[in-house]
Amino acid sequence: MNNYINRIARLILGLFLFSLGSFLTIQANIGLAPWEAFSMGGTYLTNLSYGNVVVITGLIIVVIDFALKEKIGFGTILNALLIGKFVDLIQLVDIIPQMSNLGLGILMLFLGQVSICVGSCFYIGSSLGCGPRDALMIALGKRMPNVPIGAVRGLLECTVLIIGWLLGAKIGIGTVIYVLGIGFVLQFTFKTLNFDVKSIEHESISDTVKSNVKQM
Repeated sequence: MNNYINRIARLILGLFLFSLGSFLTIQANIGLAPWEAFSMGGTYLTNLSYGNVVVITGLIIVVIDFALKEKIGFGTILNALLIGKFVDLIQLVDIIPQMSNLGLGILMLFLGQVSICVGSCFYIGSSLGCGPRDALMIALGKRMPNVPIGAVRGLLECTVLIIGWLLGAKIGIGTVIYVLGIGFVLQFTFKTLNFDVKSIEHESISDTVKSNVKQM
């Protein structure tokens, strides 16, 4: 049980750091990353808070993942529920200003990417289920076996980016920097933290329940 308490704490810390990083990339004010653009476009369309759009989108994707027979873990559900609400909480505290200078905007975008990658290390490392969007990418990849997974991810992110742009989200130099740079920052972060993402075997909700029942 203590092991699961530690893993859940790791998961929640990771989701908070991911949320902080996402908010930093928004406040950089030089162009939104694909999923942030999609969610921001959703706020313009619905007048819901950014965080609520993220939560609703995440839950819809979880349902799609389940329909596509992908493994759903407690981490998958908490990812869908908490990231958006953490972003709303960070915005409510109002201590991170919006940048009005390109240089400072690029710096904040970079800090946001680092926070996202460190957060990913923590929440993926909890092995309680990958995020809804990652699960969707994997599900689509399985159904298009001749298409490289990088191309599947690129197609998915390009689609949500275009939708966000059509709904009025800001696209700019930051969007290009994010798309081209996130992979390098992720690789550097995982290497620095000695984190081997390929060694992680995620648990489904039923796996977690069965494991805890056996320990009782």
